Amino acid sequence: MSEPLYHAPTAEPEPRAERRAPDAPRTILTGLKRGVRRRCPNCGEGPLFAGYLKVEPVCPRCGNDNGCYPADDGPAYFTIFLIGHLVIAPGLALTVLRGWSPLGLLAVGLPTVATLTLAALPFIKGAWIGVLWGVGGGKP
Repeated sequence: MSEPLYHAPTAEPEPRAERRAPDAPRTILTGLKRGVRRRCPNCGEGPLFAGYLKVEPVCPRCGNDNGCYPADDGPAYFTIFLIGHLVIAPGLALTVLRGWSPLGLLAVGLPTVATLTLAALPFIKGAWIGVLWGVGGGKP
């Protein structure tokens, strides 16, 4: 019989970092800065997301319960509001100033809006969770 193609790693997994209290006071600005960086709002070091938009339920660095902050539709509404104002107003100006046809504007505008929205959404969701942490939202 031949050897298996895959050998499981034998190294021990790294031990969990010790849980510690936050370094900075709980403020909206601190939470906002850490959230925009997509880091745990409590310690600023652990990851806030386990995937694209899935929130890491518990921070692996400090043990903060990040899953308790309700970030349902707020980040999506704010992202659409922000991207809409940054893209739609210049797009309307292009039809007047440059004489673009509406179909040409749609051909350029729709992929631009979709790309910017998908790129901005994780950062805005992180900021949203950070602000909720700063104001003490989500805690029972």
